[in-house]
Parts: sequence; structure tokens; C-alpha cells
Amino acid sequence: MTRLALSFVLLLASAFAAHAASWSEREVNLESGLFGTLTMPDGKAPVDAALILAGSGPTDRDGNFPSGRNNSLKLLAHALGERGIASLRIDKRGVGDSIGAAPEEEKLRAETYVEDAVRWLDLLEKEPRIRRIVALGHSEGALLATLAPERHEVAGLVLLTASGRPAPALIREQLAGNDLEPSLAARAEEILQGLEKGKRTKDVPPQLDMLYRPSVQPYLISWFKYDPAAELAKTDVPVLVVQGTRDLQQRPADGEKLAAAREGVTLVTIDNMNHVLKTAPEDRAGNMALYVDPHAPLAPGLADAIADFIGKMTEAPKP
Repeated sequence: MTRLALSFVLLLASAFAAHAASWSEREVNLESGLFGTLTMPDGKAPVDAALILAGSGPTDRDGNFPSGRNNSLKLLAHALGERGIASLRIDKRGVGDSIGAAPEEEKLRAETYVEDAVRWLDLLEKEPRIRRIVALGHSEGALLATLAPERHEVAGLVLLTASGRPAPALIREQLAGNDLEPSLAARAEEILQGLEKGKRTKDVPPQLDMLYRPSVQPYLISWFKYDPAAELAKTDVPVLVVQGTRDLQQRPADGEKLAAAREGVTLVTIDNMNHVLKTAPEDRAGNMALYVDPHAPLAPGLADAIADFIGKMTEAPKP
């Protein structure tokens, strides 16, 4: 290798090392057996922070599912760290390292996750360098982020690929796409209407057990009572809503409904971004492949949009 080439390699290595050292991570936990990862920008200066709340089901702190890894939320935390923003991403109770904190399924409620989020906000608030905190929710986590300010002050909200409709509307849409046999579709709708009224059903057809098994019905009832747009209208902090044009799970109308919930909501649309925050092709198979691709980068513009929003918040820093 020539001296010039060697110098160039050393320069690149030095630049990479400086880039990689812009933030560091450490594991944190609550006494109840809940675990997470705190990403902190290097230095001693005060920083803003985001509590990152993952989406529905067994999604872990990094945005991964049991069926595959995409690292979407891990990549987001690192991208924010590079932009001088701290973050705390967590394993929900019953997921990842927090599996030991799982309650009996029949005792789980949406409010359980909200209460946990409030406790994580308390932990973040005690970090000496943290000045302002935003609640950042992805997918179903966006509803949890929206509900958290009722119990703990935050400086702002960031809602990623969020639904603007109550959960029953989403379930109806998904079931309609499954081409169920007419009698089964009718039974599914009957059960759903009962749950909307707070009524549990013991007689669930085997084909619907995954969705409506008796032990999960109390959670569904607790979730169904919330209208995301109506809940957002109750908040009074700056809000950023981010939707992608190739999201297979949320429509553009979802972001528009949230943006119209009240004044002070900014809607940003990321071209070609899918539900796991990656740049997706037009075809469904290619889009879905990104759900299990941990090496695909975040969609361009996403981290910058969040960092710009947080940088422009006008709330006074934490004392």
C-alpha cells in the first residue's frame, strides 16, 4: 500500500472512530423487572431525550419481532444520538429482557403499558444531563405516548406510523382483507361489537382464537375505548406525526386525521418509508422483506425530521 493510500485509510478510520464515539449506551432497569437501553450523546452538556415506545405485540426495544429482526428502533436511537439527542428504548413487560415481568394475560391492560411508560419517564427525568423529554411512540406505541402526558409532563410528542382511528376500525379492515368465509366473518364482527361494548365472549371459533381468545379480551376492551385522534386533542404540547407513503399498515388518512386533531400538530410524510421505518420498493414482497432485514438503513429524512422538531420545541428546559 502506498503512503498516500495508507494515509487515506487512516483518515477514514479516524473519521469513523470520531463518528462512532458521538454517543454511548448503557443498560438500565426498573425494580419491577423492566429493562431498557439508554443512549447518551458524548460530553457533559445538557441534552434533550426521547422515550421510545415500541409497537404492538411482542415487539422488543430494538423494533424486532420473534419472527425476525429489523432493528428499526435501535437504528433510530443511534441516529438521534449522532444528532445530539438522548433516548431510552425499552422492552415492554413480557417482551425481551422484561419477559419476567409479564402479568397473566387476562390481567394485562393498555393502562399497564401507560403506567410503565410513566415510570420510565421518571427514570429519564432523574438523569442529570436530560433537560427536556419527548414521548416517541411507534405504531401502537404512539397511542401509549399520547396517553402518557396525562400522568407525566413531557415537552412534546413524536408519533411514528401511528393510527388515527380506534383499534376496532383497524381490525375490521384487516379482517376484510382476509376473505373470511361469510359465517366466520359474521361471527368475528359479532365478537368485535361485543368487545366494543365491554362484553367478553367465551365462544370463540378456533380460526379466531389468535385474535379473540378469552384471555386477551380484557386487554382488547381496554384498548378499544381509546380514539387516538380524540386523545391527541386532549394534549397541549408540540406534536410531530410522521407517516410513510409505503406503510402497509397505516393509511395517509391516519396521519391526516391526527394532524387535524388540534392546533400545534406537524405532519411530515417520508417518501417510500414503510411501517418499520425503511425505504421500501413498490411491491408488497419487497416491502415485507424489510421487516426482517436488520441491515437496511432508516428511511432518509426520518431522523432529521425528528431532530429538527425536538430542536425547535419552545418549552423551558428542565430545572
